[in-house]
Amino acid sequence: MTTTHDKALALKALHEAPEILRVVNVWDAVSAKVVADLPEARALATAGHSIAASRGYRDGGMPLEVALDGARIIAEAVELPVSADLDDGYDDPGETVRRAIGFGIVGANVEDRMRPFDEAVARVRAIQRAAEAEGVAFQLNARTDAFIKADPERKLPEAIERGRAFLAEGAALVFVPGAVTPEQVEPLVEAFEGRLSIIGLPGALPASEYERMGVARISYGPLTQRVALRALRDLGTSLYVDGVIPEDTPALN
Repeated sequence: MTTTHDKALALKALHEAPEILRVVNVWDAVSAKVVADLPEARALATAGHSIAASRGYRDGGMPLEVALDGARIIAEAVELPVSADLDDGYDDPGETVRRAIGFGIVGANVEDRMRPFDEAVARVRAIQRAAEAEGVAFQLNARTDAFIKADPERKLPEAIERGRAFLAEGAALVFVPGAVTPEQVEPLVEAFEGRLSIIGLPGALPASEYERMGVARISYGPLTQRVALRALRDLGTSLYVDGVIPEDTPALN
């Protein structure tokens, strides 16, 4: 069995490789196993929004214990490195990450929610110190919400200032949701020396295009669950009008 230490180093190598790391987000054991069985899968990322939705919580409103339990179930279901969405790290981000590492989690998204600059940087520092104390090359995908919450004329400089500070504290990557166009992505790639992580939203460019720009990682957040739920809705609609289960439906394992 691969150790947590080894999985962390494997995820680190994937982040530093010239190829973009594509991580398909999952939200429970069965979705994790389905994606992990794909030959192209190298690592998994949890979708906090999706875990919350599956347990009856709004995004950002999931209690810490529920978030950690959701991450644990996924990490225990697969052998691939798992990066967890840990919202804003909760009250004590260092302790949150320490506990996640104990479950075999080797990376995390932790968002700044545009807290005051010094506070946001201190929280990244606390995470890195906790990971170092555990002896794990934890891969923090430090998220800034600058493109979502900052004034339009400030979102790029704010993202760059915060991202550089997060990297200086030891974060592996800077995650900037909302950056999708070349005009938005390319300055961030340059500012972070390639250590940029983005989300593939509807209408975004293919991953290969972001790879050409030098982006390190692309994930898909809650969109994977939404596509799966749309398939369920469409099937349910068909069954209510006297449809049948498709013949090519996979057998249960």
